[in-house]
Amino acid sequence: MRKDFLPFARPSIGEDAIQDIAESIRSGWITTGPKTLAFEKEFARVVDAPYALAVNSATAGLHLALMALGIGQGDEVVTTPMTFAATVNTILFTGARPVLADIDRRTLNIRPEAIEAAITPHTKAIVPVHFAGRPCRMEEILEIARKHRLAVIEDAAHAMGASWSGGPVGRTPASERRICVFSFHPTKNITTGEGGMVCTGDEEAAEAVSVMRQHGMSKGAWNRYAATGTPHYDIVVPGLKYNMLDIQAAIGLSQLRELDRFNARRRDLVAAYRRAFDGLPGLILPPEPEAGTVHSWHIFTPLIDTGALTIDRDRFMALMREQNIGTALHYQAVHLYTYYRKTLGWKPGDFPEAEYVSERIVSLPLFPAMTDDDLADAADATKRVLAAHRAR
Repeated sequence: MRKDFLPFARPSIGEDAIQDIAESIRSGWITTGPKTLAFEKEFARVVDAPYALAVNSATAGLHLALMALGIGQGDEVVTTPMTFAATVNTILFTGARPVLADIDRRTLNIRPEAIEAAITPHTKAIVPVHFAGRPCRMEEILEIARKHRLAVIEDAAHAMGASWSGGPVGRTPASERRICVFSFHPTKNITTGEGGMVCTGDEEAAEAVSVMRQHGMSKGAWNRYAATGTPHYDIVVPGLKYNMLDIQAAIGLSQLRELDRFNARRRDLVAAYRRAFDGLPGLILPPEPEAGTVHSWHIFTPLIDTGALTIDRDRFMALMREQNIGTALHYQAVHLYTYYRKTLGWKPGDFPEAEYVSERIVSLPLFPAMTDDDLADAADATKRVLAAHRAR
């Protein structure tokens, strides 16, 4: 058994980022400033988006995106039951109602045909989630959106570095009412500690996000304390406090430079897991990425084949911890949480594919700094636990 604990994720922050943070602190400019603007510009270049707007979390980004597109009281927004609660919460924050469409149990992504079946005269937007970094079937989703004149907000919290149809997740043409939101939580493919980015080609939406993320102040108010700034500003809309700090952006700029290397290492580790688990009873592996796509492998999420074992997924996770291997749960299907069941009337059985996955999914350790020995330890522990609890 491994002697020290292997976490399921760990950020890799370089010395250049640490030096840039120190430089920001010494300069006295630690809130939104020149480093944030530089991070936005470079991020927009990387994902091929006309506008990239830094915020303090992907949750904030989703909330701002919905507001910028005019989603509000009486509207419905279609999304997936296999997601973090923030996806649903931000819809509720606007006064709109989340409507769920079931997933494909193999890809874990929302099914376009289920989206279309969920659309009503009240539907105003679709929020697909690129689960684990696997791009959704975006061509079909965008066609549905065009057909029904709906906005699309991509929850790309897992998908930094992913791509589909020859372009990166985040590429958002000006011709579409479309926004893409990324996360920089410490477990993500790149991090700023906490933070997020809102990408769009919609100039009006970009302007709305820019203003609403900082109290609804008129454009440029962030610079009012600088030598070249002006102390006067206007409040043009009731806004929020969702801006990113320069000390966060300093980390982000460094992380962007490492993205390709980080994601290449993730792919190598996933390939090693596949080799180690090939034909292993008790484990259902994620399918290979679809043709024409690049998977960012934010997380590696096999399913525990409970029918072949004498234990369930939760017991598997507990036994892995006893082996000093960290795991995580991404996610319990959102419609099973108490608040949503009480307030939205969702109940077990409503979304059977999501429930099947929710009962079996587990995240094994996956992060760029993992060594080959780390992976071998995680794989060997998985094999030991499954072998000891195989159904006879």
